[in-house]
Amino acid sequence: MDAMTESQGERVTRTHCPYCSLQCGMTLQRKGRTALEVLPWAEFPVNEGGLCRKGWTAGDLRGHRERLTTPLVRDRATGELRAAGWDEALDLIASRIQQLQTSYGADSVAVFGGGGLTNEKAYQLGKFARVALRTSQIDYNGRWCMSSAASAGNQAFGIDRGLPFPLADLEHADVVVLVGSNMAETMPPAARHLDRLRERGGKVVVIDPRKTATADRADLFLQPVPGTDLALAQGVLHLLDAAGAVDEEYVAARTTGWDEVRRSVASWWPERVERVTSVVTSELRELAALLANNRKVMILTARGAEQHSQGTATVLGWINVALALGLPGREHAGYGCLTGQGNGQGGREHGQKADQLPGYRMIDDPVAREHVARVWGVPPESLPGKGKSAYELLDSLGSTESGGGGGARALLVFGSNIVISAPRATHVTQRLESLDLLVVCDIVMSETAALADVVLPVTQWAEESGTMTNLEGRVILRQQAAEPPKGVRSDLDVIAGLAERLASPVPFGTDVEEIFAELGRASAGGKADYSGITYDRIRDEHGVFWPCPAVTDGPAHPGTPRMFADAFATPDGRARFLVVEHAGPAEPTDDAFPLHLTTGRVLAQYQSGAQTRRVRALPDDGPFVEIHPMLALRIGARDGDAVVVRTRRGEMKAPAKVVTTIRPDTVFVPFHWVGANRLTNDAFDPSSRMPEFKVCAAEVTA
Repeated sequence: MDAMTESQGERVTRTHCPYCSLQCGMTLQRKGRTALEVLPWAEFPVNEGGLCRKGWTAGDLRGHRERLTTPLVRDRATGELRAAGWDEALDLIASRIQQLQTSYGADSVAVFGGGGLTNEKAYQLGKFARVALRTSQIDYNGRWCMSSAASAGNQAFGIDRGLPFPLADLEHADVVVLVGSNMAETMPPAARHLDRLRERGGKVVVIDPRKTATADRADLFLQPVPGTDLALAQGVLHLLDAAGAVDEEYVAARTTGWDEVRRSVASWWPERVERVTSVVTSELRELAALLANNRKVMILTARGAEQHSQGTATVLGWINVALALGLPGREHAGYGCLTGQGNGQGGREHGQKADQLPGYRMIDDPVAREHVARVWGVPPESLPGKGKSAYELLDSLGSTESGGGGGARALLVFGSNIVISAPRATHVTQRLESLDLLVVCDIVMSETAALADVVLPVTQWAEESGTMTNLEGRVILRQQAAEPPKGVRSDLDVIAGLAERLASPVPFGTDVEEIFAELGRASAGGKADYSGITYDRIRDEHGVFWPCPAVTDGPAHPGTPRMFADAFATPDGRARFLVVEHAGPAEPTDDAFPLHLTTGRVLAQYQSGAQTRRVRALPDDGPFVEIHPMLALRIGARDGDAVVVRTRRGEMKAPAKVVTTIRPDTVFVPFHWVGANRLTNDAFDPSSRMPEFKVCAAEVTA
């Protein structure tokens, strides 16, 4: 079947799911004027036709009664949003931007992007910020997804790619260790690889404070205190070294820094690990024995290990374990990160992050600036420097106290629902409300859009084409399956329209294939080199793995499904062991707040829920507080009773869900609804700038 065919008046399109980083292949069949039926695409290797319930219902948002179809402008007299034409809305935004920048400088306007934007949008947004707005203030919600693993990967391997091997390699491993991942609920089609692994006789290890649906698949389940995954890694490495299980030949030939790390873990004997983590020594020894006695081991981290003020150090701790065993570069072995958002990988590679230019080039590198400026047709000295990270940017909005004379006074938001997703959300909402101008591009009236001065209705995934980069580093193509509603435009049209009104020194096009070709030129020679990838290759090959440089003489580069077989992306080709020290959560428990609060996802909902909460076929029981029966007894609560969770930042009230699968000293709240992130701590990792979503001190009362 061709990528797009007409059959008896019904158009059939091969594309990809709009949600998580698996980017599962699917087929969309258009029926009538608006309806889209989701059908399998069995040949796509990531999911082989399987989808989770979110994927199967992905077309249901088409034609939804809450779909935005006209620009909205806040009337200054009434304070209400009113319908406006596109020219009026764009003219107003451009005029307000020019006034603010004339009065307060280029950095008075900021841009906040999203990990669900296509590569083309992410690229154009970064270019728009630096060329048309001339602002350094751009970051995105992907900073809250995989940034700690990215920071660790860059430090240890010289490069950041979520999985340096195809996902299907998991089922050929002997042992897979999942640290802080609930794969069975957050990306269900991926869990089939765990099932196949176990059918072959392999073992699955799950490390999580909650006994989740993923832990039900585990041969070994460890349930540490939240925020102690690094101490666990240190203890595992201590035991591996003591048992003589370190691959000394690999370490000598392919790494540096082992002697220092070996000394640093010498004091992490099992009894000390048990005191810190509460994981009993017998379980720790069982894990170490599994790793020592099997050659094909994969260690995968996810948000549970990474969304901490020590997230980068925690990932480095597990990378140290992987390097000591000689895993990276070995067939069906290694370390990887399970990226969360649909384009969390590609979204940062090409310019949405405050410190990066396309191709994963760093913005403070003169050579990188020269290369990208040449592609863009602007002087290198015209490009701004590094801006603030996501939370720091939001924290400083409208402020007159931050360094540099204050924060941005205007914010343009593309593909993010900040009010729900930001840590210390009440404070961030207040910062948004303090702005002189808030512009939000969205498909529905999200909680963030409801605060905006201008709301722009934009296309959703099935109404546009563009590339995404999934958790494997596979660049795939979402293809347009239906026309958008009348009055709706693409984010690319918004960017182009504003750039023209702001007298950008270079034009901004809207043709996605031309933008992708320019992205390729801008990324050429960078760590994330896409220059050898084309739309035709993606269609023909079911996606192309980066790095894939262009080849001018000889056959095309095949792409890089598996990395590190011969060398790492460091100057000397060796991976780095790095010394890390466990410090624990930024906010320890005490008498006033004696419990650990952790947050996460549930099966039926995705991210802030702006889309999934509006799909009728998906169950939406609202927020809840998961507590252990011992805690329920202590506070006098029964299953379904309303309880109040309090932290130093706020409180929320929701029904209790009494379960035996969570630690007695821990409570869990899903973050898809207003409330959870009013509680979370805004302490962040000094390297990745990742906020500590996964643990803070709390109390619960009935």
